[in-house]
Amino acid sequence: MYRKLIILLAVLFTVMPYSFAEEEVSIFETLQVEPEPEIISVETVPQEEISAADETPAPEVKEAEILPDGSISIIVTAVGDTTIGGDVRKSSKSIFDRELEKQGGDPTFIVKNTKDIFLNDHLTIANFEGTLTTAGIPSNKKGNSFLFSAPPEYVNILKEGGIEAVAFENNHVMDHGEEGYKETTDTFDSAGIVWSAEDKIGTYETCGVKIGMLAYQTFNGRYPDLFEKVPRQVEEAKLEHDIVIVSFHWGDELDYVPNLNQQKLGRLTIDAGADLVLGHHSHRINPIEKYKGRYIAYSLGNFSFAGNNKPSDMCTFFLQVRFSVKNGQATTNAFRIIPARISSKADYNDFIPTPFTEQRHIDNVLSVLKKNGKKLEYAVEEYPLELE
Repeated sequence: MYRKLIILLAVLFTVMPYSFAEEEVSIFETLQVEPEPEIISVETVPQEEISAADETPAPEVKEAEILPDGSISIIVTAVGDTTIGGDVRKSSKSIFDRELEKQGGDPTFIVKNTKDIFLNDHLTIANFEGTLTTAGIPSNKKGNSFLFSAPPEYVNILKEGGIEAVAFENNHVMDHGEEGYKETTDTFDSAGIVWSAEDKIGTYETCGVKIGMLAYQTFNGRYPDLFEKVPRQVEEAKLEHDIVIVSFHWGDELDYVPNLNQQKLGRLTIDAGADLVLGHHSHRINPIEKYKGRYIAYSLGNFSFAGNNKPSDMCTFFLQVRFSVKNGQATTNAFRIIPARISSKADYNDFIPTPFTEQRHIDNVLSVLKKNGKKLEYAVEEYPLELE
């Protein structure tokens, strides 16, 4: 029976008309027969046991590669939505807390399969969608379906995981009001995590290269204003930074392709001088464009997502971009993606992002990106798995 099913699927994929130009392609349209649930593990470099954020030593700075022309080579890694903790309104333990118990009580379990990647670059940036606070729920938020918070000490997840920067401009940053927002940003500052938001540039310096980060959310009719504001702020940031990275929380949830407003804003941002545009919010992977020599990653999907213990699509990817910087001018040299699952398990979400090792899983991610990219004018044709 199994063999007949495989043969049938092979025939279907052979004769299937290419209708993806009309509809978005989801990961399920590329999946073969799913095997028994597996646990994927990636070798990690042993780390000293660390119990508190203020005791975590600063990670060693990766040495810069100096190219023959004297340029400094910098590798930046970007990942998607990072949501940890739970909802304090609920009396029962959150799904994150229950998994934390299974993992021995150390919240840094979520980065155990990725930290080697992030510690081996020059900067890793994530979208932090939630709060690090003990503040209560403001009255205007009590009717919200989802509110996220985690204890401030969970910032150690970022520190130990090699995540040096976060975009902190999304629809969950105010889940616990002004008090929760301030406690979260103060926690970032105390831990040495660079954060960016609208009107707040995050600056990170490595190997003599100054990287500036901006972040925006586009909801509630913001696009017309942002079409004017973002290019102006990018131009200003570019005067003070060698590399400028802009993050957008945009689009609609579950979309696999950016809408026209996203495309316009992303390209305007590059026109203004940004070196990289990163997107998130849809919780689904979106294609990448190369526009005027710069990359626009419309959605990086989820990274570690504690909002659902079994999302319908658990595929994601990490993006790495290599820049060359000389005399304050940055050039984009290459990029690669690292296809991954947001969980180390296939049957449920344990919040441990894990790179895929099986080629068929990798091919599924590549297929979705390529097929949906046919709807975009500047979509990349190939998704390298190595930085060439």
